Amino acid sequence: MGNWFEQSIIATGRLPLFCFFVALIVSFVATRINVRLIRAKLGWFRDVNVGEMHIHHVVFGVVLMLVGGVTGLIVSSASQVSYAAAASIFGIGSALVLDEFALILHLHDVYWEEEGRTSVDAVFVAVAVTGLLLMGLRPLSWDYGTPVNPAVLIVGNLVLAVVTLLKGKIWTGLVGLFVPLLLMVGAVRLARPGSPWAHWFFAGRSPRKMAKAVHREERWRRPVITAKIAFQEFVSGRHDLPSTRRGRRLP
Repeated sequence: MGNWFEQSIIATGRLPLFCFFVALIVSFVATRINVRLIRAKLGWFRDVNVGEMHIHHVVFGVVLMLVGGVTGLIVSSASQVSYAAAASIFGIGSALVLDEFALILHLHDVYWEEEGRTSVDAVFVAVAVTGLLLMGLRPLSWDYGTPVNPAVLIVGNLVLAVVTLLKGKIWTGLVGLFVPLLLMVGAVRLARPGSPWAHWFFAGRSPRKMAKAVHREERWRRPVITAKIAFQEFVSGRHDLPSTRRGRRLP
């Protein structure tokens, strides 16, 4: 284990990224444990309030991200250990911010509502992308051993990624940035029924394709989503409060 860490992490200059990765995961788990204890009103765990104002932990996250980011800029030319320490602070701040991503997105406290699952999705995406980078993969890589111009390959990958994302295949699009073969598969397969692509090209134009997309969604994706939600709730707690956002628009 020690040899692997030395050769794969330290020798390759990935120690700061590794520290960010670990800090992000540990801080997210610790934060979720803390807020679940607050929600259950156990022990001395309470919200942070100043007078009548509730201070969300995203505030502390923003401060820590600024501290970690600025510190990283200052020590970037110093030792890898100093840079790793700054990356750890940035990772802690990132976890606190992403844990309340849904609040930022909706400009409303939806933490324990259905929309609050967006925060968990954001953390999962950040962990997945960082993990791929830690494995040595690089997005939009052009070293395929082909005579094709690298710029053409990058543009082609971006086009495939945009098509895949517009078809509602978020995870395929994100991971496909690192593994282009997935982009090819995602771009040619049928779009999800609620995606922009389906709205533009299926709705009112091709009822057969829309029906096929709905059938695939119900048969194949619903069980996956159900399992994902079960895992998310195991990690982060149940988002079971009634939604206060439906039918409401900001002025």
